[in-house]
Amino acid sequence: MTLSTPLLAAAPLLAGLIGPALLGVAPGQQQADAPGHRALRHEIAEHVAARTTIEQRRVLDYWTPERMAKALPIDLLDMATDGKGLLSGLTGRAEVNTAPEVSGRRLTSPGDGVTTGVSGEGLAAWLWGRDPRQHQAAAERDEESTARRPQTSTVGSRWITGGAVARTTGRVFLTVRGADFVCSASTVRSANRDVVVTAGHCVKDGTGGWAANWTFVPGYGTSGAQRYGQYAARRMFVAGPWSRSGDDNYDVGMVALATSGGRHVADVVGTQEIAFNAARGGQAFGFGYPADPPYDGRHLFYCAGRLKPDPYAQSRDQGLGCDMTAGSSGGPWMTTFDLGTGKGTITSVSSFKYSDDQRTMYGPYFGDAAKALFDTAEHA
Repeated sequence: MTLSTPLLAAAPLLAGLIGPALLGVAPGQQQADAPGHRALRHEIAEHVAARTTIEQRRVLDYWTPERMAKALPIDLLDMATDGKGLLSGLTGRAEVNTAPEVSGRRLTSPGDGVTTGVSGEGLAAWLWGRDPRQHQAAAERDEESTARRPQTSTVGSRWITGGAVARTTGRVFLTVRGADFVCSASTVRSANRDVVVTAGHCVKDGTGGWAANWTFVPGYGTSGAQRYGQYAARRMFVAGPWSRSGDDNYDVGMVALATSGGRHVADVVGTQEIAFNAARGGQAFGFGYPADPPYDGRHLFYCAGRLKPDPYAQSRDQGLGCDMTAGSSGGPWMTTFDLGTGKGTITSVSSFKYSDDQRTMYGPYFGDAAKALFDTAEHA
């Protein structure tokens, strides 16, 4: 996700969790790829990350507790890297705002209505410690949500029920242009027992470079920040349309992880199912580790409700009522979710928000392109 407005309130850029704005998607294109895109939708871009044991150890050693604590939500990339980094050119571009009242995309924090902008003051708050009042607000929010049982309709509650989702969902730590960032991701059942799914912008910048030092920490914050170990990325995959143009319809990333202590991540924490070309609409549960105030990234939160189509017809994505902020980008959306066991079927991930609606998160539809991506990753 990209930054939210409260993070660093600046000019009305795209405030989203996830990817760049779509270019000229007409209303009639929501249910299927345009003819000109069909030949490209199975195209896959791949990157070899930490190939050897030595390289993997270097990545894991890089993430000291101090670096993890200081890592910023990926939405702050532009401010942290002088505007030439991962999200460069993907936010705040007037020419892509083809829908009425749409000023931007990417994950942002609730507050002033500007979803993607970030101010120097907001960035300083991240680098030097947030206002104590924000910590207090987060604590009160945690206390309130802790008193509730899992709900089938919520725009943001702390997940305290445990179950599989508390282990399979985790935080991603990555480096882009010399700055450290965080996202969310989930394990999925795969042939190699190593695959996690996240947002494309949490893996590769669109037309830019691949993330470095990519590490997954499942069950983050559950009886210890690294109770289930840390897993460095071996190979990373995104769809061709995302790699070439940052197309939000394809903001999906699959990563094949290295083992930790000789064990595959699936054998340690379990997995969630994943499905493609599922029926649109219906009930969904979205999970992630929002880190933009009033959240602090320490706990797993969730949103739940009915899915709806993009009202601006700017994408084929679906929307879910959700006020989670930056840091939750890439977190799994599940259908047929069992509140008791914490198991479900992943059909999307958190990707972006429109700047004039910070209470709706959008996620890409997992169609044939996402399936081809997964089929490649699970045999990597």
